[in-house]
Amino acid sequence: MDKKTEEFYIRLKEELKNTSEWPSNYLYKFIVPTDAKKIEEVENAFDNMGAVIQTQQSKNAKYTSVSINVTMESPESVVSKYIEVSGIEGIISL
Repeated sequence: MDKKTEEFYIRLKEELKNTSEWPSNYLYKFIVPTDAKKIEEVENAFDNMGAVIQTQQSKNAKYTSVSINVTMESPESVVSKYIEVSGIEGIISL
């Protein structure tokens, strides 16, 4: 992980600590190339967590937006999940 990304996660963790009570609902938003396997990888990362997952293809169907609403235990768990899914090729976190 590069220094810029690491600093982003540190800031995110602090902001989440200061703005939310934990455990808390958290909304993840990702964009992936429209590929059933990649979408499934994102969905599988949240399997058995009680997550509500919605997908929507872009106008030209080149990309798919994946929104995941899930209860997370702590800011650290939010960041850990971002790091976990960042290994999926082509994924963009919003």
